[in-house]
Amino acid sequence: MISRKRSTKSGLPPGSLIHIGEDTTIASRITIINYTSSEITENIISRIEECEVYLDQPSTIWINVDGLRDTEIIGKLGSYFGLHPLIQEDILNTEQRPKAEDYGDYIYIVLRMLAYDETNRGIKSEQVSLVLGKNFILSFQESSSTTWNSVRERIRNNKGCIRKAGTDYLAYSLMDTIVDHYFAIMENIGEYVEDIEEELISSPSKETLKNVRSLKREMITLRKSIWPLRDVVRMLQDISNPLVTPATKIYLRDIYDHAIQVIDSIESTRDIISGMLDIYFSSVSNRLNEIVKVLTILSAIFIPLTFIAGVYGMNFERMPELTQSYGYPMVLALMAAIAVGLIIYFKRKKWF
Repeated sequence: MISRKRSTKSGLPPGSLIHIGEDTTIASRITIINYTSSEITENIISRIEECEVYLDQPSTIWINVDGLRDTEIIGKLGSYFGLHPLIQEDILNTEQRPKAEDYGDYIYIVLRMLAYDETNRGIKSEQVSLVLGKNFILSFQESSSTTWNSVRERIRNNKGCIRKAGTDYLAYSLMDTIVDHYFAIMENIGEYVEDIEEELISSPSKETLKNVRSLKREMITLRKSIWPLRDVVRMLQDISNPLVTPATKIYLRDIYDHAIQVIDSIESTRDIISGMLDIYFSSVSNRLNEIVKVLTILSAIFIPLTFIAGVYGMNFERMPELTQSYGYPMVLALMAAIAVGLIIYFKRKKWF
């Protein structure tokens, strides 16, 4: 992927609509769900101008935009719903940290939607922006995702109180679904950590060290994406804006508890991964010690044999053993006895 850097905005006035993030070929896709407690309509629109007919309607409107390639869509939606230019700028700047900002007539929320790539053993992170208004929710994703399909099904089938509650409950449902996916990601990472631990104990290699370091980087990404979430939820709980009702604030406590659980899991996994590096270096050191021990034992066996061979290799004329008919086999027998004796000694010492 080609990343568009922040330098492209240097010198431009605040509120300039320039996409910052990964450039993709995904065309923007706009879906609208308009519902009341008794009726629902769902449409995919091709022109942003079609959104105007949904303004000032008494029903609840959820407009979702997949893909931020077309900055004109963001600009026109911002114009229709009265979004501040800085909000529009933040929607297109996909490097935002999770946050919540109160603008009176609406609340702007930024979250990170995460997905686990089982093929590459990595985490894909994308920014999700939510604008919570009196009778509308605007959501913006970098790409198309199935994460919110369960929420859409609840709206279609009128399950629970989602059709009877306000937009704040819909915003809660979207946030809750994102947070629930964090648990699935942590489960996948936990299984991967167990596999690496077994590999570290049985047969550590350079590839194992590479995987540990890669996993450590992924945990940093997770921490940066999830750690600020608790502040976002706490801000929504403490906010005095009537857009967030006391009934919904009770549900937000559940998100807060889940966020704390995920953060605790991340910290525990980070500690385990840090310990993995120590295990790896200890395993490599133990393997090296085993090799050195084997070489030392072999050297200890052959040193006396080399000494005997050296003695009888000297070119003196008068060496009594050289004239004896059994001198050669006697020396070989002596060397064999010394070697066997050392092996027995080392085994009793449990050196091998």
